[in-house]
Amino acid sequence: MAFHEVSLPARLAFGSTGGVERRTEVVTLGSGFERRSTPWAQGRRRYLIGANIRALDDMAVLTAFFEARRGRLYGFRFRDFADFKSCAPSGAVSAQDQTLGVGDGVRTDFPLIKRYGDGADAVERLTSKPVAGTVRVALDGVEVDPPAFEVDPTTGLVTLADPPTAGVTVTAGFEFDVPVRFDADRIDVTLESFAAGRMAAVPLIEVRV
Repeated sequence: MAFHEVSLPARLAFGSTGGVERRTEVVTLGSGFERRSTPWAQGRRRYLIGANIRALDDMAVLTAFFEARRGRLYGFRFRDFADFKSCAPSGAVSAQDQTLGVGDGVRTDFPLIKRYGDGADAVERLTSKPVAGTVRVALDGVEVDPPAFEVDPTTGLVTLADPPTAGVTVTAGFEFDVPVRFDADRIDVTLESFAAGRMAAVPLIEVRV
């Protein structure tokens, strides 16, 4: 996957709109009942950015970022300020926010996961782009520090120095970015004055990495 480990400047994300998208196939039977299914195990995020940008300097920054990604060719990191922590957006990250798995005495690798919902209906989202320096890990509620674990910031994989014994619960807390790409190969800018303009909304779409 063509991906650049760079983040869209945060100020360009303010005023963005977007959220999660699902794909559901609905078949209505002759009886009026429905059969519903989905080919997607996880949702996919879409965003629109740039519509609130008025300063030409900010437009130039976004245009330069777009050019460096070659339009839709390369993915990049995007901070979704509505969902960027293992806890609520207003909360403080804790090492016990999310359960990553249970030790078996052999396993040392645990991917970062964020869980949505409760019980059997919960959805687990792999978070492959953690923010460096924000990941906290605990074993059975006791927080551990590096070098007891290390994190690959490009994949979200937590590797423990020693395998947890059988039955030990591994938990983590973290901040994360969404891997996205531009969903258009064009940016349109309207010049309104020497120092201000108007930019058409630029679409982003989440990518699997």
